[in-house]
Amino acid sequence: MNEITFVKGQGQVPKSLPGEDHYSGLVAYIADADLPSGYETTDRVKSYSKLESAETDGIVSTSEKWLVKALHYHISEFFRINPNGILYVGIFTPESGETPTYDYAEVKTLQNAAEGKLRQIAVYNPVVDVDAGEITALQAVATTLESEYKPCILVFGANVDAISGLAALAATGQANVCVVIAQDTEGVAATLYEAVGAVGSVTCVGLALGAISLASVHESISWILKFPSGIDKPGMADGSVVSELDESVLEGLDTKRFLFLRKHVGIAGSYWNDSHTMDLATSDYAYIESVRTIDKACRGIRTYLLPYVSGPLYVDPVSGKMRQDVVTFLEVTAGKALESMAKAGEFSGYKVTVDPNQNVLSTSEVEFVIQQVGVGVMRKLKVKIGYTTQIS
Repeated sequence: MNEITFVKGQGQVPKSLPGEDHYSGLVAYIADADLPSGYETTDRVKSYSKLESAETDGIVSTSEKWLVKALHYHISEFFRINPNGILYVGIFTPESGETPTYDYAEVKTLQNAAEGKLRQIAVYNPVVDVDAGEITALQAVATTLESEYKPCILVFGANVDAISGLAALAATGQANVCVVIAQDTEGVAATLYEAVGAVGSVTCVGLALGAISLASVHESISWILKFPSGIDKPGMADGSVVSELDESVLEGLDTKRFLFLRKHVGIAGSYWNDSHTMDLATSDYAYIESVRTIDKACRGIRTYLLPYVSGPLYVDPVSGKMRQDVVTFLEVTAGKALESMAKAGEFSGYKVTVDPNQNVLSTSEVEFVIQQVGVGVMRKLKVKIGYTTQIS
């Protein structure tokens, strides 16, 4: 009989996540002559909510260009881990020369194109080696963005000839940069690496970016329960296989604060070794979640206080100091974003204090003191077990 039938599809309309913690970016360097069909030299940045949109713009796995195929792989890994993420992709002209030097100003270009919304940006540049100069350049851009109220974490993926040659690159103040040396030894990544020639490592920057965007700001991407990688045979960016490496080698790379995937006895799959930034281990911002949490707090506090900049500030006519009702109003206003974060479990508690004795008539400046108690991460568990004659 003649009839109309309906076929209900699945997965074509991504869910919209609240807030902007999942807004992410990916910077890649591809020669102008090799740009995907949807990109032009005057139109280098696109935003995507699903892989298919990137493929429509010519970023496909069947491209004849290795870097385009690698870019497709990283985008697909991002959306595999976080199907509801928002991803801005910027494709820029690589630097020329036998030993090209990058200042990574393109990161700022991408962040500005996204109107400062990006919370984490992956930078994939396989033609340069992981070294101190690259990390310093990336941190310089991140520091500039922070001064412009657009803070973000930078996830760096570059070439690694041999993990044995990786130096200890962590340094004071490099809290906005993390370095991914993980690489899948099977599937698409393995095929890409076999065909790489002189281009460089594949890495897992798309996977790492997806995990960070999926995590609440206080969560470590090494949380086993929530962030399995989906990679069965993890390796390193030099082609080595993790299961074939001595534990002391992995410990050494972890101490140097690189990000890689590892196995755990008793559970299938692979997981991030930790959530290191390239700051020193003793820093308050030694981990991605510490940086993301305080960045979110700063963004939120600024949003609530900004409307009152250059507004009137009333003082007590007798003492000349700030009126108590004004102090209370400012403390409550600055605390609104923190209250929301505390309710979401993104830190354990907070306190906002404004000293009423500030000489605001002379300085036109109000100083806030904000204390936050973070959320801990159970990195190590120590279990004491043994036999006893009776339970005490």
